[in-house]
Amino acid sequence: MRTASKQRKTNETAIDVACNLDNNKVVEVTTGVGFFDHMLELFARHGRIGLTVKAKGDLHIDSHHTVEDVGIVLGQVIKEALGDKKQINRYGTAYVPMDETLGFVSLDISGRPFLVLDATFENQKLGNFDTELVREFLQAFAFQAGITLHARVLYGINTHHKVEAIFKALGRALAEAIKINPEIEGVNSTKGLIE
Repeated sequence: MRTASKQRKTNETAIDVACNLDNNKVVEVTTGVGFFDHMLELFARHGRIGLTVKAKGDLHIDSHHTVEDVGIVLGQVIKEALGDKKQINRYGTAYVPMDETLGFVSLDISGRPFLVLDATFENQKLGNFDTELVREFLQAFAFQAGITLHARVLYGINTHHKVEAIFKALGRALAEAIKINPEIEGVNSTKGLIE
């Protein structure tokens, strides 16, 4: 089983994350940021991974530290669970329609972290979640996981739908990328190594 867990404690947050890339039966998320919990649950369900996230943060200030730090730890546990990355597809791409919105994510578990996000959110808040934190989460996640990540909202009106389409597409693209492919010998790289 490809599993990992990690705790991170700072003066701003206390984060506990565990993932299981091969068993998706357990998905439990509690961060104190309702909309973010919903997005992480969607990410895990569409990514076909088991995920437990317990986070306590300085929400009396805002949700920034909590969301970003969860992204950091989630990226770290995904990277650890992938281990030597032997026989994974490495690449994943997904389009997700969400009513009037179409979201897109393409990623490469390359060891070379990068984020390109092309999306605008007219509504600045969804509950106690600031929509500008979509970028902060994706950047923290991609850089800690060692993923090149491109995310885009091709079109749409409703901000909730836009963010949801991105998180669902992220899960589906990740599910494709982490899948073990018996046709691949070693790692899926001409270098023979993915760091």
